[in-house]
Amino acid sequence: MAAARDLTATGTAESSSDDAVELAKRHLIQPWPFAGSVGDEARALIGDGDGIYITDSSGQRLIDGPAGMWCINIGHRREELAKVMYDQAMALSYNTPWYTMNAPSAELAMRIAGHAPGDLNHVFFTTGGSSAVETALRFMQFYNNVRGRPEKKLILSRGGAYHGSTYLSASLNGRPRDRDWMDGADDLVVKLSSPDPFRRPKGMSLAAFADLLVDEFRDTVARVGTERIGAFVGEPVQASGGVIVPPDGYLKRIREICRDNDILYISDEVVTAFGRLGHVLASGDAFGIDPDMITFAKGVTSGYFPLGGVIISERLLEELRRSNHPDAMFGHGLTYTSHPVGCAVALKNLDILEDSVLAHAREIAPYFQAQLKTLEELPLVGEVRGLGLMGCVECVADRESRDPLQLDKNVGKRIDTHCHELGLLVRPLINMCVMSPPLIISREQIDDMVAILREGISRTMDDLRKEGVWQG
Repeated sequence: MAAARDLTATGTAESSSDDAVELAKRHLIQPWPFAGSVGDEARALIGDGDGIYITDSSGQRLIDGPAGMWCINIGHRREELAKVMYDQAMALSYNTPWYTMNAPSAELAMRIAGHAPGDLNHVFFTTGGSSAVETALRFMQFYNNVRGRPEKKLILSRGGAYHGSTYLSASLNGRPRDRDWMDGADDLVVKLSSPDPFRRPKGMSLAAFADLLVDEFRDTVARVGTERIGAFVGEPVQASGGVIVPPDGYLKRIREICRDNDILYISDEVVTAFGRLGHVLASGDAFGIDPDMITFAKGVTSGYFPLGGVIISERLLEELRRSNHPDAMFGHGLTYTSHPVGCAVALKNLDILEDSVLAHAREIAPYFQAQLKTLEELPLVGEVRGLGLMGCVECVADRESRDPLQLDKNVGKRIDTHCHELGLLVRPLINMCVMSPPLIISREQIDDMVAILREGISRTMDDLRKEGVWQG
């Protein structure tokens, strides 16, 4: 592939890359920075992408292991999506959603509702995942206010969860270090244990672990009071928490407890929707649950345009329409709600997914999981887990203690550095490497990805041994 494209009309790719690095360090604040480098940092510069590959500023071709941020589901450089963006922008680039509407958003809402389980028939569009979760939570608050239950606002969330970066959505997060220096609405959130089978009590069966989690949920509802709990928010698979796949049947049992106690079940499918698990929506098709709301983003446009949304149950809206407060206003909206360009791109993306990509993802997922699983042969690897085209390689000091911090909290970054040199971009999360490639990946490309990851881990083991950090 060609080297990174010029950032100026006359400069070379190399000089343009140097310029971008300097400009970033002088002016650009990166997401999730450390205080010691905030506003003075340049990260790996990506020049272009094609299919499952990206190219960095040096011309190095890399497999896009994380698919951007779980989102480049149909791959980079799809001309069909670029053309739709152009055509829609030339027809209608924007309209205010406060008192007008556009046709692509209405059609997309219908298409998405057609894939939703139960009576989830209505869609509110946002700009991404954080705003989708924030919208669902604000709707829960509005819903209970209108129904005369202003005290029913607490939110149940779990350890290991990641739900966003806006104030209320971030308050639900349960990953290590996410909240160390950040404020949140702690008075509104009740935390539960992570459904991580790898970290279950030693000697406990998966069935017993599921029982433990369900009992904790039921006991928490009884202790806190169903009259105070408004919603439970859960990812079907905890993505940024390390691809945590819950025990079989756990989600269905939690759904039943929520239904029995009038607690809204919000399924956060920002990552798992639009093909990551082989379906447009995973809640019903992969897990057999019918939530009250489903949030989505990322893969809805395959990352080509910022878009997200919330699918809401008909029952909830009907209850609002029957209330004694018909003039109560849901005072929530975004300038770019139902953006015509984003919705047009999502419609085309959905066409492509339904045509062949979803079937391909379902067909190739077992091979992806099996090949990743071979990495458990390496002594640094504690567990390889995943579902669909989501995978995580968790490294541990030793498999008996399972304590990652005894090893090296930056071991994931070490592996990523080696893999980058070898031709693979990895998403490092402390002691974990998360893989979620574009859904169009082939068997041969999976083989390449796993071979590079194996070599990257092996080189990291050699480094740790030489440094005396690890003797495995």
